[in-house]
Amino acid sequence: TLLSGNRYLAFVAGMTLLHILWATGMNLLYGYTGLMPLMFAGLAGISAYFVVNLTSIGWSFWLALPVGTLAASVAGTILGLPSLRLKGFYFTLCSLVIQTVITLGFVYFASITNGDTGISQIPRPSIPGGGELTGLGYEIVIAVMAAIGIAVLMLIVRSPFGRRLAAIREDDGLAETLGINVTYQKLAAFFIGSLYAGVGGALYAPYIGFISPRSFDVLISMNIWLMVAFGGRGTIWGPVFGAMLLAPIPFLLQDYYTVKDILYGVLIIAVTILMPGGLASGFRRKVPKAAVAEDLPARRLDPRRAA
Repeated sequence: TLLSGNRYLAFVAGMTLLHILWATGMNLLYGYTGLMPLMFAGLAGISAYFVVNLTSIGWSFWLALPVGTLAASVAGTILGLPSLRLKGFYFTLCSLVIQTVITLGFVYFASITNGDTGISQIPRPSIPGGGELTGLGYEIVIAVMAAIGIAVLMLIVRSPFGRRLAAIREDDGLAETLGINVTYQKLAAFFIGSLYAGVGGALYAPYIGFISPRSFDVLISMNIWLMVAFGGRGTIWGPVFGAMLLAPIPFLLQDYYTVKDILYGVLIIAVTILMPGGLASGFRRKVPKAAVAEDLPARRLDPRRAA
């Protein structure tokens, strides 16, 4: 029916908004700090499992959400420690191993996660006055969280903290010689970026109604990274548009697996060849005067301004 069709499209929109939130958090780490955290989905999973288990013992979702988010942030900060020693490809490889370990943890700690079987029939959040948060109301909550996430990133990028992160991205050795505490800045970036993963994971579990280790495996991390790279890392709106374009594809083409994979491949190749900096870089070349300072990742930042 038309109503069910609209409801499905609303669900796809909700999932897209969740991915916008995740892509924004990934962008803080990958785009503005120069780190590629492929354990991002695992952090979202930590939050999701925290929320599901806490609500199953009687906690309100609205109390479990900040606890799960904080747990993801603390885990992200601890797991971000290798970034203090490893750089570039080596940190990416390390984060891939960490993501694999997190996924295995989700599988083997079955008393908490129910293993590969997953946890189903996750209840929706309750709302004041009785009832559950369902339908359009849930999508509005996700949209508000995504909007807050984008606004927070804007504030960070325009702040001295954001300029210090950009200096670290360009040359962390030079940034340190200029007095920037690279260790503190990187760990702070991981803490904030993991907040995005945690909030998204906490909202994801009741929205879908089912989670399993596959819901937060390395392929999900790669998809989130692809949205950032496709849209344009180190820009505010590039990853947002990347998520808007790529996140709906698995849902809209779920009956056409081959077409979906071919389309993903064509988009990746096209952007890599025609716009290596993502869609945002191609747009900036056409409209150079419209670019703003925080959306110019290609221009080297003078670290002395960030010190």
